[in-house]
Amino acid sequence: MPAVTLRDIVFGGRQPFVLIAGPCVIESEAHATGLAERLADIAARTGVPFIFKASYDKANRTSGRSFRGPGLEEGLRVLAAIKSKIDVPILTDVHETSQVDAVADVVDVLQIPAFLSRQTDLIVAAARTGRVVNIKKGQFLAPDDMKHAVAKVTSEGNPNVVVTERGTSFGYHNLVVDMRGFPMMREQDIPVIFDVTHSLQLPGAGDGVTAGLAQYITPLASAGVAAGVDGIFLEVHEEPSRAMSDAQNALRLDLLEPLLRRLLAIDAIVKSSAQPVSAGVARPRG
Repeated sequence: MPAVTLRDIVFGGRQPFVLIAGPCVIESEAHATGLAERLADIAARTGVPFIFKASYDKANRTSGRSFRGPGLEEGLRVLAAIKSKIDVPILTDVHETSQVDAVADVVDVLQIPAFLSRQTDLIVAAARTGRVVNIKKGQFLAPDDMKHAVAKVTSEGNPNVVVTERGTSFGYHNLVVDMRGFPMMREQDIPVIFDVTHSLQLPGAGDGVTAGLAQYITPLASAGVAAGVDGIFLEVHEEPSRAMSDAQNALRLDLLEPLLRRLLAIDAIVKSSAQPVSAGVARPRG
């Protein structure tokens, strides 16, 4: 599998999985900075490559009354300050082509939100920046559909593209994760990230807010790493009940280090195996 490299971080191949983590949205400069420092410290102690993520604007909200964040200008100022102070790569999502160049001047990874994963102009604009582009798989897309979104990036001469699984719509107010999707997408020579916490959303089930099932983060993350993903995406907060966005599916900060150590143990077994995780089982004849 062709690897995507960002500084000394490598997505793909038999490299250790990458951690993408942070709050759902920038709540304040002090909160985002403090959390980034603690996340970077945990990642360093566990030896996990780390990218900080936070949104300056949550444009896709269940209700118009929901908190959206500080906006483009202030949000980018905060992210730039965190990047300078902590020297950590930054990921954030973009929703409009008009924002792409300004965001690319600050962050290292441009993220295409799941509901915009078929928006050609947005993907192409992100690709033309030369930054790493992370395309979240739409809740309505099959794994093999992602090759078309990826081609929109690579056709612009930018090979730096990864995709992220974040669950598939399953009836009303529910998502499921098909573990077969990870090897299916990796077989297309695409590094694959698993957004565990968003996959545990119950979209719209909270009557104006997004509900979630954070109690299942550990088993779901463990299954994803066992399936051979190249990275884990987690929304993390010191006190999820007080988070201003996605409170019910965020991981509590003090649970992150033990989770990472568990995932590293699983990852080591997977990476040490000579047989790829996507290898099929031979069928008996007759």
